[in-house]
Amino acid sequence: MRLCGLWALCLPMVAWGAPDDPVPSVMWAYYHQRFLDNAPFVFDERVKLLAPPFAEDARQVPLEIDARAFKGQVVKILAWAELNPLPEIVDFQPGERVLPWLSIRIRIEQATPLRAAVLTRDGLWHVGSTLIDAAGGGCTAPSVARTQPGWEEHLGEVFGGRYPRAELSRVKLQVSHPMDNGMVSGIPEFFINQAELRAADGELLARLELFPAVSENPNLAFDIEGPGHTRLMLRDTGGSQFEADIP
Repeated sequence: MRLCGLWALCLPMVAWGAPDDPVPSVMWAYYHQRFLDNAPFVFDERVKLLAPPFAEDARQVPLEIDARAFKGQVVKILAWAELNPLPEIVDFQPGERVLPWLSIRIRIEQATPLRAAVLTRDGLWHVGSTLIDAAGGGCTAPSVARTQPGWEEHLGEVFGGRYPRAELSRVKLQVSHPMDNGMVSGIPEFFINQAELRAADGELLARLELFPAVSENPNLAFDIEGPGHTRLMLRDTGGSQFEADIP
């Protein structure tokens, strides 16, 4: 039990060791070292991961990362699926006008803990967790996009738009790309690995690094404060660059 005396503040416990994991996993210590460099962290319920309890289609699993409780304090958000063969999902760095909220679709190879670690300006990582069950095989299934005739002609096409929501707007996008992860025989890695949101005047709104755990034909959604056009700029591992204007 922790007591708050006259001169003490009750704060979340900063952990360098092994605190209580809300979704107990034998892999946590490994990923704490690999992705967070053993930095101080707290398991924090204010970082919310919303995913279905069971992945009906393990190739297209919706995931929502919500760190809006830390608005104005976020440096970056890292997300990963602990038991995926390729665990990393996204490195999201929202600017001042983009809320620390992201919707994305991912691949799941098997039942796994999902994590989102939010680095705040004070140097502390806040880790949100959830569990998802799955029949499996989402990471090793071939891309459906490649079976479509002429798919290369639509590579990098962006669909979506801006949807006003009170003082902000939600931008929802889908990008045509097979997002090959290199785990299907004879098909090398080929995926979108860099994305930037920019305002019409060139101001950087957000930066993302994407990884092979992201589903083919990626779906992304952001919340942006203020009016104005937005540009999405993409680059894949083949060196191709794509741009889309979002009115």
